[in-house]
Amino acid sequence: MAAVISASEYHKQKSRILKQIKQGLVFIYPTDTIYGIGCDATNKDAVARIRKAKQRDAKPFSVIAPSKSWIAKNCKVTAEARKWLARLPGPYTLILNLQESRCVAENVTQGSGTLGVRIPGNWSAQIAATLGKPIVSTSANLTTQQFMTSLENLDGGVKQHVDLIIYEGEKKARPSKLVDLTGKKARIIAR
Repeated sequence: MAAVISASEYHKQKSRILKQIKQGLVFIYPTDTIYGIGCDATNKDAVARIRKAKQRDAKPFSVIAPSKSWIAKNCKVTAEARKWLARLPGPYTLILNLQESRCVAENVTQGSGTLGVRIPGNWSAQIAATLGKPIVSTSANLTTQQFMTSLENLDGGVKQHVDLIIYEGEKKARPSKLVDLTGKKARIIAR
């Protein structure tokens, strides 16, 4: 059964929890929009656990990037993409072409050659920043089902696959806006 802790409890136990994330911990965390389910995006086995929890085989996952410089190093950042990067941190997931595919586990991108990156306007962005590694960022729900906004609407099937839940109350926002920057012009993708 997943332990449920508050954000303040996370901060008190941060060094221990970050070590556990490096070892494969799968966790639910708050963002500036809704709750996400994540892990170290370089850990293939932990990513596979999230795929099983969400019952999502094919679609790529996005990540919370450790920094904008990490994005610039690992993704192709065009002039158009730079405009959108300037909006981060914020409620946007930017889909970029990869230039360094080994920056995440292969089962994050599913061979797409692209990566969705975000930096939430929330303290949770510091998890990736402190680790210096990307964190999987996907909604905490079964694929095609309602996303998690509170503990009350967390799917029991998802919950049984996570080790830890960092909870800070009900979220009243929508998922981040998806912006496809793989072409010449930005394209907003409807969810």
